[in-house]
Amino acid sequence: MLKRLSSKKGFTLIELLIVVAIIGILAAIAIPQFSAYRAKAYNSAANSDVKNTKTGMEAYMADNQEYPINVLYQ
Repeated sequence: MLKRLSSKKGFTLIELLIVVAIIGILAAIAIPQFSAYRAKAYNSAANSDVKNTKTGMEAYMADNQEYPINVLYQ
């Protein structure tokens, strides 16, 4: 009786294949969503950089009564 119970441990091949298929389906759904979130993040970062540049140029204008001729990033 004890030998028979110990041989029942583990998963069958069908159970493992089903789990792998479910994981594959979830990954196929999640990867395009992740790409869309990355694109939105890049766009938000670019908008923030433009606003910061505008603020810096306006501060320069307030101090010097003219806009800078060259804008260099170091």
